[in-house]
Amino acid sequence: MAPEVSPGPFHLRDAVSSAPAGATHEFALGANEDGLRLDRVLASRSEAEGLGLSRTRLQQLIRDGLVDVDGSAVRDPGAKTKAGAHVRIVVPPPQKLDVAGEDIPLNILLEDKHLLVIDKPAGLVVHPGAGNRSGTLVNALIAHCKGELSGIGGVERPGIVHRLDKDTSGLLVVAKTDAAHRRLAKLFADHGRTLPFLREYNALIWGAPDRAAGVVDAPLGRASADREKMAVVPAERGRSARTHWRVTERYGPAGRGVVSFVACRLETGRTHQIRVHMAHIGHPIVGDPVYATGFMSKAALLPEGARDAVAQLRRQALHAAVLAFDHPVTGEALRFESPWPDDLRAARAALAAWN
Repeated sequence: MAPEVSPGPFHLRDAVSSAPAGATHEFALGANEDGLRLDRVLASRSEAEGLGLSRTRLQQLIRDGLVDVDGSAVRDPGAKTKAGAHVRIVVPPPQKLDVAGEDIPLNILLEDKHLLVIDKPAGLVVHPGAGNRSGTLVNALIAHCKGELSGIGGVERPGIVHRLDKDTSGLLVVAKTDAAHRRLAKLFADHGRTLPFLREYNALIWGAPDRAAGVVDAPLGRASADREKMAVVPAERGRSARTHWRVTERYGPAGRGVVSFVACRLETGRTHQIRVHMAHIGHPIVGDPVYATGFMSKAALLPEGARDAVAQLRRQALHAAVLAFDHPVTGEALRFESPWPDDLRAARAALAAWN
């Protein structure tokens, strides 16, 4: 069964993209830009004029001597500006990412010159890292896009603005151009608070919450005992995180709810957010090898068929099922739905047969 895409034709309209890498930008500072930090002024200019240069990128260009003020390089991002000064920014071509492209099959639901929407299988790592220099989604995208990649940050790379854990399956959007990269990053940072956006996951969790729906509002940060894990931490040590959840099915005799099927909507996008938040309220995700280790004995409560199906998962039962947003360049309303992969569907069916 193929993932569903919102009906209706997709018309890619011409749109202004961000300025090409390697360009030179020149302008005079106005009276309202007098006596301010240089990097702040340039970041405001970049946003207003669509240059596609973040404040972090501008700070690096300044330190590299690529920003002149009245003909002289200024290497201090905090230098004070002066009204009427002439500024020149030189943006070098983006460097090639030191990762090889690989011919890895991708399930692409939509592709145009600005972005791709991909249905990622479980087991596929998104970013190369220690021990994963090959076989990742980035390797696949470099080969597939053939040089049509974003140069934001000074390195030519796929514009991955959100991630899925290796063993989480489902929908993921990738920017190919600077314009799409910049606007998608803003969209995902907003997470539907002021812009049209929906990102929903489905999961099997241990137990049954005592309510039909709820919100977990708990800051997340690195676990003090294990820096590879995330944990709910005091606000001063973590970043705000909110997950909306609702129960759609409970599995078990007489509605006991040994396992439940939930839909989770993200209001923020922190590392391992759903996995940690559901564990925090006492209902970790079935099969989670990190945050549900104390619940492994729960499998003994399942009938044989369901127990076997859960044992065969070998990963957390978490799937990015729905992604809806406006196209960052054309404004086209897009909605994608990905059905459960075979392993999760088999586990759910075995559990449903128990009721």
